[in-house]
Amino acid sequence: MIDDRPVLLETRGHSLHITLNRPRAINALTHTMVRLLDEALARAEQDEAVTSVVLAGAGERGLCAGGDIRALHDDTRAGGRASLDFWRDEYRLNARIARFPKPYVALMDGIVMGGGIGVSAHGSLRIVTERTRAAMPETGIGFVPDVGGTHLLAAAPGELGTHLALTGRSVGAADALLCGLADHHLPRRRLPELIEDLASAASADEVTRTVQGFAEAPPAGELAAQRDWIDACYAADTVEEIVRRLRACSAPAAADVAAELTGRSPLALKVTLAAVRRAARLGSLEAVLDQEFRVSGRIREEPDFVEGVRARIIDKDGSPQWKPATLAEVDDRTVARCFAPLGPDEQELGLAPGPPAAPVGGTS
Repeated sequence: MIDDRPVLLETRGHSLHITLNRPRAINALTHTMVRLLDEALARAEQDEAVTSVVLAGAGERGLCAGGDIRALHDDTRAGGRASLDFWRDEYRLNARIARFPKPYVALMDGIVMGGGIGVSAHGSLRIVTERTRAAMPETGIGFVPDVGGTHLLAAAPGELGTHLALTGRSVGAADALLCGLADHHLPRRRLPELIEDLASAASADEVTRTVQGFAEAPPAGELAAQRDWIDACYAADTVEEIVRRLRACSAPAAADVAAELTGRSPLALKVTLAAVRRAARLGSLEAVLDQEFRVSGRIREEPDFVEGVRARIIDKDGSPQWKPATLAEVDDRTVARCFAPLGPDEQELGLAPGPPAAPVGGTS
């Protein structure tokens, strides 16, 4: 019998195993899933029998392809509030994962994008495999990297994070490690063995040693060899200047990237660059998540998010009609408005602890 619960919980020895269980949607996150994850972590934090948490995705395609974009599109188009409620809980979950006091082992196998980065890359032990494709692809749908993505990308070496934020390109294991999105690589075939050994790890140090014992050097990536032109081009203060430098660059790959950026939402590109730069100055993840909540709430008021989802996901015609259509038409006031406070909807991630939770038991 197929278990259709969206989140599966199973205690295996000393570890709580959490499986995102929407394989047909590459385990895209719904609001219900976010709440179930948060509740499971709250219980695991209080349960002395749980030494570690292990996060995985059901099916063969990946850990998590992101949030339920179609639902967010429909709510935004209807002028609803469900999107704000979803992001509020999702970003609180991201912060909980980052401050979780026990080892949080994220198995980042296959596709890990958007919200999938949020439930994995803030963990304490992040594992990639030869199949990993990690990305924050939001500018392609008229949106901006969120779930703490701008915090993570702002901390990447040089301008690699800016490159990934603007282009939305996916990276494999080696580049995920280079950019600080992951900690260890191991072959996918060894994941079941790792999970089995983690069940017997009785302390945080033993969990860490177990993971480290499985780690292997990944196949070579691409970004390390491209640092020179990426750092030089993306150090510019404006998207227009970044594109100009890319077009003038002698590296063949740079021209391809310049052409790629012209297909992204001009407004999303400018807001994303500002968000990454601001995130580097804000410092804490919680402060960045508060900023991202403002940006998410504001940019959905612009036409590009609905149009981008229509073109890329619903109609799949690949021809979004961005408004404004060019970088030159995006004025500074529109960008600044995306960072404006949300009034009564404002979020502050103080995250006061809740009441003690019941121990995690058996399977659920």
